[in-house]
Amino acid sequence: MEENRAKRLGDRDQSRPHENKKPSQMELPFASDQEFERRVLHYPDIPLVELVPGSNTHLVFGDKITVSFLTMSANSYFPPHRHEAEQIMIVLDGYADEIVEGKLYRLKSGDVILLPSNVEHGAYLREVDCRVIDIFSPPRQDFRDKYVKAIQKTKERRS
Repeated sequence: MEENRAKRLGDRDQSRPHENKKPSQMELPFASDQEFERRVLHYPDIPLVELVPGSNTHLVFGDKITVSFLTMSANSYFPPHRHEAEQIMIVLDGYADEIVEGKLYRLKSGDVILLPSNVEHGAYLREVDCRVIDIFSPPRQDFRDKYVKAIQKTKERRS
């Protein structure tokens, strides 16, 4: 009988059955309001920062990454540039002609492009807006500086 039980259970460790069970939602406590506020952001509530004319973003900063929720407006241009940070760009909506080391890459919804540190890149936007998520590591200090200025302007307008 013990042999049949072992076959039914497979290779699971009998001494720790809790490790093989998926906890139900009801067994786990919900985060308190304070815990939620400390960990969760609603990115549309973050002030917009203009990176270049026609490109506006909501920025989120971690200790080791920067995330940019970027909208590049139709018929705009993101001049070629370089930065120390590695960049991963995920196209959510629309398309862009990404310039990478002097060549065009037509990126559309669902595409992901990897841009190593210090690779020259930019973009031409055609007749539609393009929404992307950019992930940078290490964090972009120049973006943090623009974010701080945007926050200061928002506070000045309110007072």
